[in-house]
Amino acid sequence: MNPPMADSPSAAPISLATRLSYYEKLMRLDRPVGILLLLWPALWALWLSSGGRPDLVLVWIFVLGAALMRSAGCVVNDIADRNFDRHVARTRDRPITAGLVGVKEALVLAAVLTVLAGSLVLMLNWLTIAMSLLALVFAFTYPFTKRFFAVPQAYLGIAFGFGIPMAYAAATGSVPLVAWVMMLANVFWAIAYDTAYAMVDREDDLKIGIKTSAITFGRYDLVGIAVAHGAFLLTMIAVGVMTQRGGIYFGALVLCALLARYQVALCATREPQQCFKAFMNNIAVGGIVFLGIMVDGWFRVTL
Repeated sequence: MNPPMADSPSAAPISLATRLSYYEKLMRLDRPVGILLLLWPALWALWLSSGGRPDLVLVWIFVLGAALMRSAGCVVNDIADRNFDRHVARTRDRPITAGLVGVKEALVLAAVLTVLAGSLVLMLNWLTIAMSLLALVFAFTYPFTKRFFAVPQAYLGIAFGFGIPMAYAAATGSVPLVAWVMMLANVFWAIAYDTAYAMVDREDDLKIGIKTSAITFGRYDLVGIAVAHGAFLLTMIAVGVMTQRGGIYFGALVLCALLARYQVALCATREPQQCFKAFMNNIAVGGIVFLGIMVDGWFRVTL
């Protein structure tokens, strides 16, 4: 039997601890992978734009901002998808579609998270503030692209990549060409990892009419993932050339290429658990790129 809807007057009182646990699940704080996939590109940009010595205040602003905005984005996503989530095995227990958190309550939560993130951005320069407004538009409109866009993962890559120009704007007061090249790399990366993620729900998504790259690519899904990873790595090589990176950085990209090959092998089974494992492996990809940038920069500064 379904629990009473949170907005229903007949709903029984819920303890604060239980309510907070619903919010935690709604914001996906129990699954921080999304925070990391949003944060890694911003950290790449912070380290590159600062010559390997970023302002620690800026680092903390972007870390906290990533956590807050990813949480707000998850809330907005679940509001938009509440009528779809109940038909997907992986999402039918999410708080809104399960009736544990009401839509109005969720909207207030999203607003609070957005205001908190905005208060961090107000500490930065006007260009970063302007960039943050664009980032907000992409973050909150992304859930609706699954209704009409054949590859919404590309739109997700833009939304998740806006931390890159924001980082350059915050650190240098400008957004050079290399920032946009890196953002393009992030679009390719998002197509790669989110296609693997979409393969988990492909059968359910086909039934309810959601559009994803896994459905659009069809039997060429593995090719799509491989090509997207390849485009990501080639574009990051271009970033390395533009920023005059050394062997450590390019060595890190070689490791990422091996992980990409591993992910394609996992997805080749087309088993949901293996596809999800491939998706999760991208935490390591983003971390290796970051370590490559950081260590390469450290050697450039100290030698």
